[in-house]
Amino acid sequence: MEENQQPVFGIEKLYVKDLSVEVPNAPQIFLEQEGPQVEIQLATNGQGLGDGAYEVVLTVTVTARIGDKTVFLVEVGQAGIFRIVNVPDEQLEPLMAVACPNILFPYAREAVSDAVGRAGFAPIVLQPVNFEAMYMQRLQQQESAPAEVPIQ
Repeated sequence: MEENQQPVFGIEKLYVKDLSVEVPNAPQIFLEQEGPQVEIQLATNGQGLGDGAYEVVLTVTVTARIGDKTVFLVEVGQAGIFRIVNVPDEQLEPLMAVACPNILFPYAREAVSDAVGRAGFAPIVLQPVNFEAMYMQRLQQQESAPAEVPIQ
């Protein structure tokens, strides 16, 4: 008799893997009257740890500049260990690229806001992110890339 293997998706651990705050032009930068331009970059990375455990890291980099001067740079690597068992291979990547970052994002947003505030600036509140759209865009880029290779 064959056992019914139910898919399992669970959170084992959430943690900050990397946290960096730089204010390279302090204290002079605090005297600036002009508001900074803020740039936000997101990246995700995942790896198998064995026995159905996977680590996913969502890296959020926030850079604020006034002209060519960096006001501050904050980078947070919010990580999680997820238990993913009895999930078909074709569903594993979407889980790690969409579901896991959706879980990690609120923690990363809080860490960024806290770090920016501790650096002496008004906290940055990151807007929600559509990780599914980011994943789909990356898939489309991967699919179109081979078509651009010249055939010899």
